[in-house]
Amino acid sequence: MKLSPVMKRFVLHWGEMGSRWGVNRTVAQIHALLFLSETPLTAETIAEILRVARSNVSTSIRELQSWGLVKLVHVEGDRRDHFEAHHDVREIFRVVMEERKKREFDPTISVLRECVNEAGNDTPKEVRDRMANTLAFMELITGIFDEVKQLPDANAVAWLKTGLKAKRLLG
Repeated sequence: MKLSPVMKRFVLHWGEMGSRWGVNRTVAQIHALLFLSETPLTAETIAEILRVARSNVSTSIRELQSWGLVKLVHVEGDRRDHFEAHHDVREIFRVVMEERKKREFDPTISVLRECVNEAGNDTPKEVRDRMANTLAFMELITGIFDEVKQLPDANAVAWLKTGLKAKRLLG
């Protein structure tokens, strides 16, 4: 696989954005490469294209697999493992949001819920209220996500567009 200049730019930028989102740069670049690739790629091919160590590719692919963003596929006539990514950007977004919810939001909500329930008179009312408001907001956001992810893609897009129109109407 040969990358055009635009493809190289996309892969490099995805890596930069990944590091800003708390994802290892190489992991993000491998995801970008597999997202753009029309065919599944071997770890050796990925290492060669991105000019990174094969061991780094293996570790990165395992991480992408744990997120559900990359899967192992077999190519007829080739005994090597090949990998491919989702090509539907909405599915990628859903998977990333689901994983972030599971890894970041759910534990935070759990601790917030415990803190709100355990806060007594030794905790100032303003602090208890702040924690309760934070919990309520996070539960609202995750509840909205849980509802939207169950919608078919067309309905989810329509729902989001309706929300944007409502925002404009409300100012």
